[in-house]
Amino acid sequence: MYLVYKPEGSDEPKRWKYNPKRLMSAEREMLERRTGLNFTEFTQAVVKGNSQCRRALLFMYLKREHPGVRYEDVDFAWDELDLEYSKGELLEMRKEVVDSVPAGQLDAVLEKLDAEIDGAFEDPEEEGKASLPIAG
Repeated sequence: MYLVYKPEGSDEPKRWKYNPKRLMSAEREMLERRTGLNFTEFTQAVVKGNSQCRRALLFMYLKREHPGVRYEDVDFAWDELDLEYSKGELLEMRKEVVDSVPAGQLDAVLEKLDAEIDGAFEDPEEEGKASLPIAG
């Protein structure tokens, strides 16, 4: 999964690989303090679209590149920040959907997933080892 930041006026979006299991403990603890959620709850809330969690995550990535950035300086329009599944993650979801979606809905779900897979970012490092971005 990727956190994609497209601030107004920028030519290219900034893309960070978001793998909750690979965040350092200090970063996880900062995210917990900022949001008031334990890390598992945080990872679920990010995927569900929680604005405070996504702001804290954007802050973490910006701070890595610009150590002087303050949380209060991180402000964005909702359409400037997205979470995007990688092609490998979407392919994993497609496999799981076949067993979990009712037969009457399966064709529509697969069609939607296939469209997303066609346009998804492909990470060459991910081949064969994609997993969904929830820390457990």
